[in-house]
Amino acid sequence: MEYIYAALLLHENKQEINDANVKKVLTSAGVSVDETKVKALITALDGVNIDEAIKQSAVVAAAPAASAGEAKKEEAKDEKSEEKKEEEAAAGLASLFG
Repeated sequence: MEYIYAALLLHENKQEINDANVKKVLTSAGVSVDETKVKALITALDGVNIDEAIKQSAVVAAAPAASAGEAKKEEAKDEKSEEKKEEEAAAGLASLFG
């Protein structure tokens, strides 16, 4: 993860994401740099619009939150429906002993 964070930090500060800059960020953070991982990161990010990728991930992250909110509303409706049924059943039983 620290390699991705380094790339995001460089991007946020309008710095070029290249081998040397990623190594500088990692080294300054006290991370032991793995050359293979740095090269893999640079290759993977080649041609990627980071701003667009961040926007898409924000939309994807927001979707479960919206779904969870809808699910809670449904659960609340179901609970009210169940409570009403229980009250009706209790009222029916009470009429037997009336």
